[in-house]
Amino acid sequence: MILCCVNEVNAQSITIDGDAGGKRFDGIGAVSGGGATSVLLKDYPAPQRNQILDLLFKPDFGASLSTLLVEVPGDGNSTQGSEPSHMHFREDENYSRGYEWLLMSEAKKRNPSITIDANGWSCPKWIGNGNFWSQDMCNYYVKWIEGLKNVYGIDLNAIGCRNERGVNLDFVKMLRTTLNKSGLSKVKIHAFDNWNSNKFDWCKTMLTDSVLRASVDVLSAHTMSEIPTPPSVIKLSERLNKPIWNTEEHVYKKGFDCEISLVASFNRNFIISGATKIVNWYLVGSTYGIEPFSNKPPMMIARQPWSGNYHIRKVLWGYAHYGQFTRVGWQYLKGACDTLVGGGSYVTLKSPGNDYSIIAETKNAKKNQTLNFTIKGGLPNSTLCVWRSNIKEQFIRLQNITPVNSHFQITLEPESIYSISTLRGQQKGSFTEIPTSQHFPFPYYDNFESYKNAGNYGYLPHYTADISGVFELAERPDHKGKCLHQVIKAGAQSWAPGWIPYTIIGDSSWGDYEVSADVYPSKRGWAGVMGRVSATGTGYGCKPSGYYCSFSADGICSLFLSHENGKNKMGKLLATTKIPLDSTKKWHQLMLRFSGTTISCLVDGKLVLSTVDSTFAKGMAGLISGSKDMQNNDAYFDNLLINKLNGKTPDITVFSKDIRPIYKNGQ
Repeated sequence: MILCCVNEVNAQSITIDGDAGGKRFDGIGAVSGGGATSVLLKDYPAPQRNQILDLLFKPDFGASLSTLLVEVPGDGNSTQGSEPSHMHFREDENYSRGYEWLLMSEAKKRNPSITIDANGWSCPKWIGNGNFWSQDMCNYYVKWIEGLKNVYGIDLNAIGCRNERGVNLDFVKMLRTTLNKSGLSKVKIHAFDNWNSNKFDWCKTMLTDSVLRASVDVLSAHTMSEIPTPPSVIKLSERLNKPIWNTEEHVYKKGFDCEISLVASFNRNFIISGATKIVNWYLVGSTYGIEPFSNKPPMMIARQPWSGNYHIRKVLWGYAHYGQFTRVGWQYLKGACDTLVGGGSYVTLKSPGNDYSIIAETKNAKKNQTLNFTIKGGLPNSTLCVWRSNIKEQFIRLQNITPVNSHFQITLEPESIYSISTLRGQQKGSFTEIPTSQHFPFPYYDNFESYKNAGNYGYLPHYTADISGVFELAERPDHKGKCLHQVIKAGAQSWAPGWIPYTIIGDSSWGDYEVSADVYPSKRGWAGVMGRVSATGTGYGCKPSGYYCSFSADGICSLFLSHENGKNKMGKLLATTKIPLDSTKKWHQLMLRFSGTTISCLVDGKLVLSTVDSTFAKGMAGLISGSKDMQNNDAYFDNLLINKLNGKTPDITVFSKDIRPIYKNGQ
């Protein structure tokens, strides 16, 4: 890098005018949700969970996100899995379910200035009698926003209408009216969060519809790096003084290519599409590895709460190049945000005072390129810090630049990221002694008695990941202790195609083992256990690849092979039988046993089914429930045991003493 104050031949000249004005910067961030992406984060020992959260949200430390978008949970699968609603039914309200409350609270604790945005993917079946675009859904949003404020002391800044499900102009008007009547007029509405080529076609209606114009605060859409905002929409947003936000960008790449592509996307989202807030999907990879999109999008991988191990992806430092050098409420300076002649792009952002930062990337540049800057409009001749990332090293501080007579020069290397700023205090945050990776504990046994107050744990046990439906900690129907209860009887209005309710747990490398649970199916339904689960769908659809054994209240026991690409909804029936039952006995132990290609089902310790199948040799365990009419899918489960073949019953699995409840005084 060459630093001087003399113009070079063929160098690109850029003027930064502090008086030029420009559009308000509304932040950069990431999404928690759109799938149960943060589910295992809640189970981390407190020291490691705090480290992860520091790396995500702490100012001037790691990614230092300035905005966060969370899913308003809705009981339905929305890519990786499902998250529990605060209102399973109309009369229900509970603001301790799930883990998004935890994430928002911890983000605010670290950075009180972070803005919080939200959107719905799925919703409970009862909403609008099956119609998402309804007054019920407006009320549902309001209850969630009020719960966030009343229980956690957090004001929501903005909310969408529905993620990637088209346009409904009547709904956004109804939502605005409902928010206003509830004293929530300051909550901005962004619309309509779609990704296709016609995503902004609805906007022109605002010119003739004054109610619509008053209802929508922000024009929002997804994946502007793939389908940019049309120039006509940018002009319309400026005419109506309504900003453009990218509420879900996608950068699915590996290593440093992901990092520099992210920064290039952030820059070009503004330069080309006029987006003043860009949120990338998704935040942290706290899902099991067999779930879709488990590795490439997130900035961190944190899927081993039992060991405490996690690791940072290089892309986190791409966020840091923005997060540690900008603040919400700054402005993009006119005339100082553009592409670079030699390849790449740059943006310049200025504080309400006289601080400013330049963020540049040289993705696809072939050689060094020199930039000559002139600063004016009251901007100081202050010394500038310089931070760089390239394929060899990420987020490294270089030699300062001191402007001379309001001029400075910098030579940028190809395939690099630079942040140049008057701000100070940046650091490449890190922690020593991150625990080593370990396999999931085996054997594993949980009777759910350690969860004295289910609400303190978000009603979710450690290590399970609900893919469809919701498996909550509950009292046993016979009042003899704790258990798991699959509570969604008739499904949800899922963003992605739903399937039979199931939750997964364990290690994808398991081959020969037994998984069992005491089950209590509904009168017209069945409960089951799963094994050798190797996939949970494609991300749009959640039918698993693996085996499951079902057991109904009338004694029918069936063994199924399920494949994510299979045409049969229930899966392929491998074997079935009906066994006589004692009508006074409600609970039965159901076991699925794998030994090579032999797969067996046992009920109360007795072998009832056995078959041979070689489709899946390894995979995780799980619990599942369903019914013939798909209206009675609730079931209870207790004494979950994953063990070696014919193994003795082990002691209850002991969790780390540092794993603590995520809420205090949960409802």
